[in-house]
Amino acid sequence: MRLTRLAVAAAPVLFVFLWSTGFVGARLGMPYIEPLTFLTLRMALVVVILAGFAVIVRARWLIGPEIGHSLVAGFLVHGLYLGGVFVAIGQGVPAGISALIPGLQPVLISTIANRYMGEPVTRQQWLGLALGLVGVLVVLHDRSIIASGSVIGWIASFLSLVGISLGTLYQKRFCGGIDWRTGNIVQYAGATVLFMAGAFVFETRVIHWSGEFVFALAYLVLVLSIATVGLMYWLIRRSAATGFSSLFYLVPAVTALLAFLLFGEKLDAISIAGMLLCAVGVVLANRGTAGKPTAANVAASVNKD
Repeated sequence: MRLTRLAVAAAPVLFVFLWSTGFVGARLGMPYIEPLTFLTLRMALVVVILAGFAVIVRARWLIGPEIGHSLVAGFLVHGLYLGGVFVAIGQGVPAGISALIPGLQPVLISTIANRYMGEPVTRQQWLGLALGLVGVLVVLHDRSIIASGSVIGWIASFLSLVGISLGTLYQKRFCGGIDWRTGNIVQYAGATVLFMAGAFVFETRVIHWSGEFVFALAYLVLVLSIATVGLMYWLIRRSAATGFSSLFYLVPAVTALLAFLLFGEKLDAISIAGMLLCAVGVVLANRGTAGKPTAANVAASVNKD
């Protein structure tokens, strides 16, 4: 019993750490492969492993419209969000910033998006949105941070925010009753085809095999896409959705710390203050919907990585 309580208490901390390492894993493997090629390999391996798992546990397979809805959700969450993150990091955007920008998605969901679901937007939510946007501007005050990434990289980073926000809303409305195991297989399979097409059009598909690259690929497949996502669903079943969503407020800071320790990526005091301002903004926006079964309260229930 004591071990069970300890596991429940430690699980959120473990989740935040593992989720943050996803951005670091992308940064680790990127010197050896182009982003879309990297994602093609990752998605394909995940599909094979999850398909085997679904057969073993006899998960319910998708039928009819469920397949189409899962493909759309996969395009938004994996195509725009994950593809945007990998392209951004590949184009020089620091890993901490690549985590920060899409991390603002609860702000958008709890303010603008919820308005179109028949829910009022409170002053606290608007304040949270404003603080989040100001925080981003503060983080980007250092021209060296902006110069480190290309124009394509920054566009991709903000597209990742759009993808995860729209993907969360779509997942909530159309995919709530779908078995997450087989639903993810369809999402990952669709993403594999999407990334493969992009890799053939825009990339050379050259892979420089090395121990570091193999480690990064294996880590992202086994630890992030499978184990951490499993932990995510375990936490969702055992905690309030709002409380779980709040865990993502910590991801940008942890990612920035890991990127500093492993790659020497530095943020000055003003940028760190900006990240804290973003976190406060997201907290305010999310708490503005407390007690309501809103999209913001399930923002974290989508497979984000």
